[in-house]
Amino acid sequence: MARRRRSPSTRRSPLAPAWRRLVGRPLRAREASSEEITPVEGLSALSLDALTSVAYGPEAILVVLAAAGTTALGLVLPITVAIVVLLAILVVSYRQVIDAYPSGGGAYAVSRANLGARVSLVAAAALVVDYTLTVAVSIAAGVGSLTSAFPALAGSTVPLCLAILAVVTVLNLRGLGEAARAFLLPTMVFIVGLLSVIAVGLVHPLGRGEPPRGHPLVATQGLEAIGVVLVLKAFAAGLTALTGVEAIANGVPLFRPPRAKRAKRTELLLGVILGAMLLGLAVLARRFAIEPRSGQTVLSQVMAVAVGRQWAYYVMSVVITVVLGLAANTSFGGLPVLASLLSRDNHLPHLFALRGDRQVFANGIWALAILAAALLIAVDGNTNSLIPLFAVGVFTGFTLAQAGLVVHWWRTRPGGWRRRAVINAGGAVVTGISTGVLLVTKFAEGAWVVAVAVPAFVLLFIRIGAYYERAGRALRLGEIPARPHPRGSMVVVPVVSLSRLTRHAISEALSISDQVEAVTVVTADEPGGEERIQELQQAWERWSCGVPLTVLRTEYASVAGPVVRHIDRLRRRHHDQIVVLIPVAVPRQLRYRLLHNHLDLVLSAALRTRTDVVVARVPLEFDAGET
Repeated sequence: MARRRRSPSTRRSPLAPAWRRLVGRPLRAREASSEEITPVEGLSALSLDALTSVAYGPEAILVVLAAAGTTALGLVLPITVAIVVLLAILVVSYRQVIDAYPSGGGAYAVSRANLGARVSLVAAAALVVDYTLTVAVSIAAGVGSLTSAFPALAGSTVPLCLAILAVVTVLNLRGLGEAARAFLLPTMVFIVGLLSVIAVGLVHPLGRGEPPRGHPLVATQGLEAIGVVLVLKAFAAGLTALTGVEAIANGVPLFRPPRAKRAKRTELLLGVILGAMLLGLAVLARRFAIEPRSGQTVLSQVMAVAVGRQWAYYVMSVVITVVLGLAANTSFGGLPVLASLLSRDNHLPHLFALRGDRQVFANGIWALAILAAALLIAVDGNTNSLIPLFAVGVFTGFTLAQAGLVVHWWRTRPGGWRRRAVINAGGAVVTGISTGVLLVTKFAEGAWVVAVAVPAFVLLFIRIGAYYERAGRALRLGEIPARPHPRGSMVVVPVVSLSRLTRHAISEALSISDQVEAVTVVTADEPGGEERIQELQQAWERWSCGVPLTVLRTEYASVAGPVVRHIDRLRRRHHDQIVVLIPVAVPRQLRYRLLHNHLDLVLSAALRTRTDVVVARVPLEFDAGET
């Protein structure tokens, strides 16, 4: 039986079906609502970063306090209380951001509308840096939790980090709704499980006699006096627990209608759950005299004392690893939306505003994945190398968002605007001071990188915006252009021999223009070159296709050079548009494709920069069969 010929419209890459199964079928615009999320799904889609920060926030506080000896470790509780108060201020403020700017964008949208375009670019740059760090820190912390429970995996830290990143990336390419639903079960297990561990530890700890593992990292004699500077350093370190609070306000369009109401509900849920976790862990850390130890996270130690190193400890260790890795999803929900807004405002390439087949901003997802992968490889998957860089960017966004809201309430003056303005003004002052503390206390430890990266991104945004402005003037965007005028076409078809591919290319050329010329190249002194050309000319005459064949002779080895020079001669004689139509053989078997189309490669490379020539390919699919 003859093989059924595949229609050209159905030809696809052999890898396309596998990729389609991986990311899912294309969604119609009317099906986009299936990817919208509920408040509970918002916890897994946009809040995991903040919720899972309990894995490294309290530890960051204790690591700083450890420099002053065991006596200073008791300060973890009052410092955590101060952080939870700041959390409450931020939750109230961002609920107001959601009310005022339900189209999303968070700090960028607020500052653009109220503080000016340049200031808004600072907010956007700070968020881009923070979103990238969030992905890297979350995944590195997750793998760190896993290696604490299973030390044998410590040598595979970077591969594990990249594997988790790949899974999160693919799930987000499928759509935020699918990612949120896929992450919902581990998120609920994490919340319920950790709150249960805290409750058991507060009421009746099961692992009181559990011997600690690893070597203590507390100074035997206080190397640093307990004072304001130490407390500020510890407070700044603990502020990493508040990253991710802004993501819900950035992603309001991702919720189901009524979007603002559902987003505000998610923000409140986040604040209550995160506050309870932070306070509970601080109380247990103080009660159990937990201290930083090598090879063991503080959270791992708290769980070991609360429930013992039994099945519950190992189950929670695995769950924490999973949700910390999935916490990167917060950035995958926020950064693509932010990038699309920047693109719409001409501060990023317009491709970031394009939605993929799954109704997601796929280019933003890919960009974030690449940046995070590079960062994880650079720091060897070490959380402690990333923590000093963390939170500076997001607190910059916190400050600008709340300062912008003060201006917004002053301009619009809705009911109760004075109360709202006072809340936001207070929040701006507190977060502004926190930003300064973060930058000063962490500058030498690595925060200088953020201080350089944010202005660099701002400069990039400005340069892109300036280019689009110049391009718009050059292209006269928004103006009605002159009437188009038709032009004739001169089509040049490079050929090597007579074949079915040659016939296909000449047919396509004649469908474009009645001025068609075939060209072939022969190199002087090429063995058998003249005989081959004579045979081709004789065969061409017998074929009588109505298209002349021009032989281009050269003394050089280049095939592209003679064709380019011939096109230059045609350009001087003709005012028509010149089209170079390159025949391309496409075997159905992927493994054979490298064996064809070398003429296409050299000609395309030679003509790539020519703006006066249209270069097109005429593909012909065929089946080479099997031997």
